[in-house]
Amino acid sequence: MSRIGRMPIAIPAGVTVDIAEGNKVTVKGPKGTLERVLPKEMEIKMEDGHVTVARPNDLKKMKSLHGLTRTLIHNMVVGVSEGYTKTLEVNGVGYRAAKAGKRLTLSLGYSHPVDMDDPEGITTTVDGNKIIVAGINKEQVGQYAAEIREKRKPEPYKGKGIKYADEVIRRKVGKTGKK
Repeated sequence: MSRIGRMPIAIPAGVTVDIAEGNKVTVKGPKGTLERVLPKEMEIKMEDGHVTVARPNDLKKMKSLHGLTRTLIHNMVVGVSEGYTKTLEVNGVGYRAAKAGKRLTLSLGYSHPVDMDDPEGITTTVDGNKIIVAGINKEQVGQYAAEIREKRKPEPYKGKGIKYADEVIRRKVGKTGKK
């Protein structure tokens, strides 16, 4: 049995979960609504304030889908009740981030500023050298944070670039002079 897949998902107050035919799961909560079609093979049941996921047999594919399905539903429930955030840090002399409306403007040492528009359902806020990406969909928040980081990855010599707040950059020793 999948350790993750067999755990029931507790539904917090103010969150409703609807399971339609074809395993179309709709989760509504205080922060918004998320909808997703999950694998048809899985059995998703709503029982007294908990959602449980069961698999039909022990084939390798079913075992992997079991844990995945449970985790996707759990991420939807957490997203509509609490939401997700990722924090990025901009490090480097002259490297800046600014916010104007839904547009994020990054000055990253290129000859031009890099402009990025917030996708639907994602909000970014700039606090000094920190960029906070927030939203209810875990995948979209992570993807947009990765796209921002991709504009100037942190380099190992001076640590300049955009990094996640909890990321540790392994530093390298620079070159030494002649003797």
